[in-house]
Amino acid sequence: MGRGSRLTRLDAFTKTVEDARVRTTSGGIVTIVSVFIVFVLVVGEFNDYRRIIVRPELVVDKTRGEQLPINLNITFPHVPCELLTLDVMDVSGEQQSSITHGISLTRLTPYPESRPVSTSSLNLHDDSASHLDPSYCGNCYGAPAPEGKNGCCNTCEDVRESYANIGWAFGKGEGVEQCEREHYAERLDSMREEGCNIAGHLSVNKVIGNFHIAPGKSFSTAQMHVHDLNQYFASSKAHTFSHVIHSLSFGPELPSMVKHQHNPLDGTSQSTAERSFNFMYFIKVVSTSYLPLGVTETTEGAGTGAVETHQYSVTSHKRSLAGGQDAEHASTVHAKGGIPGVFFSYDISPMKVINREARAKSFAGFLTGVCAVIGGTLTVAAAIDRGVYEGALRVKKLHQG
Repeated sequence: MGRGSRLTRLDAFTKTVEDARVRTTSGGIVTIVSVFIVFVLVVGEFNDYRRIIVRPELVVDKTRGEQLPINLNITFPHVPCELLTLDVMDVSGEQQSSITHGISLTRLTPYPESRPVSTSSLNLHDDSASHLDPSYCGNCYGAPAPEGKNGCCNTCEDVRESYANIGWAFGKGEGVEQCEREHYAERLDSMREEGCNIAGHLSVNKVIGNFHIAPGKSFSTAQMHVHDLNQYFASSKAHTFSHVIHSLSFGPELPSMVKHQHNPLDGTSQSTAERSFNFMYFIKVVSTSYLPLGVTETTEGAGTGAVETHQYSVTSHKRSLAGGQDAEHASTVHAKGGIPGVFFSYDISPMKVINREARAKSFAGFLTGVCAVIGGTLTVAAAIDRGVYEGALRVKKLHQG
């Protein structure tokens, strides 16, 4: 009994006897409203607890030796596919010239219709001379044969590549037996009014560099990057590098909850009436990771839902090259004077953005919120009920008095 008395003094929850309690209609209404409010707020707390948010973090990018994937889809309505060349160069000295692997060139009908002529990749030089004698060895017409061709130029493309390797202008292949056999000149002329769509994927070193789409076969000479522009400027059709960038991205797409807008260059359109015109885009690439709930850098891998990609910002510049050269009579143009075309220079940021999924509220926070909702609502309800009850008593006394 004594022990019970000592504990009784610590009771913070004093009780009232049943006979001292008064139940009223207003109190019942307040109770029902309070229960409804508590239910709504608790449901809100639960939904908030289940809500997933993305918290971005900025860290130093420590990755080394990775490749930078590039996805592109660009339309040139006034340049045929046979005149376009895609090249990549970077500060490490690596060059990829006339890229065709992973890239498709789709011929388009003349502007403004610009519908696909062919769904397959363009290949003007599909004649491998298989119908000729097996011992046939084509003449390279004074140029060294391409590497791996055993000193022979069996196709028009072999001769064209041989000329490009030593910086000779090729033209339409007049007098070249292989080109005449393949009707190279006739096929070129038949495509003059066409446009071209370049789409696909390429992989480059993750260092500062550029990729560009320019006319003519490309080659390097005296530490300069050169294009054979003979066919581009000699054409009766006034080709221009007006273009539409349907999409340009570096790596896979981020989830929609992270990516709130399109890539900066998606849907970009540029136009010019000059043949000798240069478009340049300067791109700052930032490595970006997306880590779903429960995935960390250590558990990241296949099947986890993690995404490794890149975001970018861009500034653009365009200029006419006509004043710096006699464009109508030029056969080649080197880097000093500028090359007509579309150039994308990319720089790699040393920082990395990590988008990490997390719950908006912890379980402890959820319990705290529920207790606060119940306690706060009942306290306010008790005050309201007390006020209504006291007010009713005073009104009743006034009527009785």
